[in-house]
Amino acid sequence: MHLVNAHGERLDATLHPGRPDEPRIVVIGHGVTSHKDRPWLIALAEAVADAGIPALRFSFTDNGSSQGSFADATIRKEVDDPGSVLDALAGRAVVYAGHSMGAAVGVLRAARDPRIRGLVSLAGRVHVRRFVDAQFGALRPGDAMFGKARCPLSAEFLRDARALGDVRGAAAEVAVPWLLVHGTADELVPLQDAHAAARACPRRAQVVELAGADHRFTGHEAAMADAVVAWLRGSDLGPAVHDGGL
Repeated sequence: MHLVNAHGERLDATLHPGRPDEPRIVVIGHGVTSHKDRPWLIALAEAVADAGIPALRFSFTDNGSSQGSFADATIRKEVDDPGSVLDALAGRAVVYAGHSMGAAVGVLRAARDPRIRGLVSLAGRVHVRRFVDAQFGALRPGDAMFGKARCPLSAEFLRDARALGDVRGAAAEVAVPWLLVHGTADELVPLQDAHAAARACPRRAQVVELAGADHRFTGHEAAMADAVVAWLRGSDLGPAVHDGGL
């Protein structure tokens, strides 16, 4: 599938087909310094497709095999990318599922884009500035984030994350069904972040805790995927016009 963002940069994407008459599609975004081919994202996409719902994994601009330079990556730039994906999926009822920082991106996008009919946060970040300061505050621009040489920290990334602060304000604006799946042993994002987001949107949000699961759902990938599939089966995402594509 050929996806290009608003800047003309190609987005690397993998489609997992579901039933040809299924009007829904799950779009899956990754976390900071990551990409679409992480094991837990593949496990989720395969489980969703096995349930008959197409799933699309993509890497944000400047990440993975998508075009651009990681040094140019910011959270607010990543918020724009799902808009380009949604443009390509016109007529589908889109559920956006994001992991970690990709979940924060999903909250910010869903709060302003009615084309998103459902939202899933996997180990989602809420207190973005707090996380960035804790993990990267002692680094200098150009230093490797999480020790990954391909992911140099930029001053613009820090400025953007600190200006954002947290996503609780956007969470309060989410007007679609919202599932938050979080491990009780998450070493990077506290379980309390999921509950903080849910308190901001009490009528829409549902939290599922996975006992013993870490930030990457190591050894709990199937349980995470099962929780998402069960929620998809029980959620009313509203009507959508299906044009017969994808």
